[in-house]
Amino acid sequence: MRILVTNDDGIDAPGLEVMEEIARSLSDDVWMVAPLQEQSGQGRAITVSDAVRVDKRGEKRFRIEGTPTDCVVLGIEHLLGDKKPDLILSGVNNGQNVGEDTTQSGTIGACIQGMILGVPGIAFSQSKGFRLGKTIPWDIARHYGPKVLKRLMETGWPKDVVMNVNFPDCELADVQGVEITSQGMRDFPIINSVKRTDPRGRDYYWLSHGGPKSDPPVGTDLRCIYEDKISVSPLHVDLTHYAYRDILRESFGEL
Repeated sequence: MRILVTNDDGIDAPGLEVMEEIARSLSDDVWMVAPLQEQSGQGRAITVSDAVRVDKRGEKRFRIEGTPTDCVVLGIEHLLGDKKPDLILSGVNNGQNVGEDTTQSGTIGACIQGMILGVPGIAFSQSKGFRLGKTIPWDIARHYGPKVLKRLMETGWPKDVVMNVNFPDCELADVQGVEITSQGMRDFPIINSVKRTDPRGRDYYWLSHGGPKSDPPVGTDLRCIYEDKISVSPLHVDLTHYAYRDILRESFGEL
C-alpha cells in the first residue's frame, strides 16, 4: 500500500513525524509531501496567483511552497511517479479539528482534495488546551493512531467520505475509549481579533481561535473530546440543507 502523508502545520512540525510513524504501522511505502510553512486555517485553498515550487528533502520527501491542497495535487499528479497513493493521511494536527473548525481545516482540506482525486483519506488531530495546558500529548496519537487506522481500513468507508479523527487532550492512561460522532457546532464564536499598532503608527489586526468550552450535544465530536474520548467522524462535502431545500421548492413552485 502506498501512503501519502501531509499536514497543514508544515514539514518540520512534530505532529508530521507522528503521522509518519502511524503510516509506517501499515506500510513501508510512505511518501511525505508537506507545506514549507504552517498553513493552518487554509481549508481547501489552492495557490492560483503564484508558482508553486517543490524542494526534495530526501527519498520520498518533498517540501511544497503552498497549501495542503497543493501538496495533495502535486503529490498525486507529479511527485509520486506513475502510481498514485492508495491512502492519504493528514496530520497529526497540533490542535483539534472539530465542530465548525472542520470547514477551515487544512488538515481536512487535504483529505477532501484526495477524495476528489479518487484517493481515500483520514485526518488526524491532537486536541489541546482543555486539560494539559500547553503540553501536547503526542503519545496518545502514537499509541491509538495505528489501532484506529487499521480498524478504519478493515471497515472501509464510502468514496464521497473523509474520516476525521481527533484525540483528546488528556493523559494516555485517562483516554476513555473511542466514539463514533457527528460534527458538532459551538454555541458561540471562537474566532477573535485584536487590533494593534506597529512602530510606524499603522494599525494591524491579529486573528486567533480561543474561548471556553461550549455545551455541545451528546454524540458530537466536541462533546467526545471534552469527555476524554477519541472522536471518529465521517465527513463529506455536500453542504446542502435538504429539509429547507424542500421548503424552498414549494415556495418557488408558482413564481
